Amino acid sequence: MKKLSILITGILFLGATAFAQPQTREELEKQKQQLKKELKETELMLSENKAKTKENFLQWKLISDKVNLQDRLVENINNDINLLDRSLTSTQRDINKFDRLLDTLKQEYAKSMVYAYKNRSNYDFLNFIFSAASFNDAIKRVAYLKSYRNYREMQGQNIIRTQELRKQRVEELTGTKQKKSVVLQSKDQELNVLEQQQKEKDRVLNELKKQGKSLNDQYAAKVAKMRRVENSIAANIKRVLDEQKKAAALLKAAAKKKADEEAEAERKRIAKEKTKNPISNPTAGEVVKNPNPTPREPKTPRIPADGPTTSDEYRKLEANFKANKGNLPWSVNGTIIIHFGKNVMPGSGTVIDSKCVTIATQIGASVKAIFNGEVTAIFEDDGGTVMIQHGGYFSTYTNLSSITVKKGQQVVLGQVLGKAMSNLDGVGSTDLYLYDEKAKYYDPQSWLHR
Repeated sequence: MKKLSILITGILFLGATAFAQPQTREELEKQKQQLKKELKETELMLSENKAKTKENFLQWKLISDKVNLQDRLVENINNDINLLDRSLTSTQRDINKFDRLLDTLKQEYAKSMVYAYKNRSNYDFLNFIFSAASFNDAIKRVAYLKSYRNYREMQGQNIIRTQELRKQRVEELTGTKQKKSVVLQSKDQELNVLEQQQKEKDRVLNELKKQGKSLNDQYAAKVAKMRRVENSIAANIKRVLDEQKKAAALLKAAAKKKADEEAEAERKRIAKEKTKNPISNPTAGEVVKNPNPTPREPKTPRIPADGPTTSDEYRKLEANFKANKGNLPWSVNGTIIIHFGKNVMPGSGTVIDSKCVTIATQIGASVKAIFNGEVTAIFEDDGGTVMIQHGGYFSTYTNLSSITVKKGQQVVLGQVLGKAMSNLDGVGSTDLYLYDEKAKYYDPQSWLHR
């Protein structure tokens, strides 16, 4: 009886906690809605690009992104189906447990009812009590009969509760099957969309392959421009550091000159005091002034060890820049078409090893500074380039027109530097470089917010 009660309690607890996973489905639904939103935005950009130009690299990149998003959407649906399958299995397992429990409860209840029927007469009841050997034994027999009657009632209640829980599980099983049927239909629809998108991607790739030499020339021109920018970056870093070292040297020389002048003025003051107060042989009781007063040490300004690059303001700016890694704003709204590192270009298979990210955007879109800093260089090379120093870090923005800043100007986060120009494909784009004073390049994507 005790074991049966424990089993019943465990099953009822299972009935209350078996379905503890709706939050996971909610998360999948949120992810699905986000993917659909990104798909819609990508489709909008793709439509705009198709209206302006023939098949190009940006179009292939947008279609590739769309295929990847669609693939992730199908994966999301598969995860939902797997979750529903686990739910179906768990619910069916609960129903089977309830069936076994009901069989046990009904058998026990039937036995108790047969026993009660056989001992239903008042004579048997009284005979059982009065046959006790003592009064205490008779009291115990009365208590036993009451507990047995309560046990029969509890068995009936347990049967009813178990039947209700089983009914709930059957309803949940039916509802989950219906949900799975809807999700499976959705999966079939999304797979058809994915198939069409893949065909469109292959079509654009074949069109790019037909462009052959002209496409390779574009890639070669892009790589050549990247290398020229990298050379300009190296020269700019060297020039900036040299200027800062010279400024530090001048500051140090000026401080030394000022200290020497103060020391010379102190020596002249001491000599003048000596002429005003000549030393004589003192008589008894006469106080002699110190003939060699200790000169006051001149105050010298604090000189940075390596110049401005290690001064407090530079290092504070650098620390703030580094502390915002992963949260820096994008220089322009758009789509990354060339990532940092190695990129296999469509149509020719050319590999471009990029030290920047190339962002496709609207022609004339505002390109903004990603952090506070100082403009250290501006030059022209098939479009304007702006270099900004953020303490020990630098950012560079290329392919700009209508540049609105000047060399030596202090800029703030989000300040417009210029407008994005068109590239060789006829679409707007700009490159973003991120590096430090040792010419070590970083992936801008890991520094910008998602």
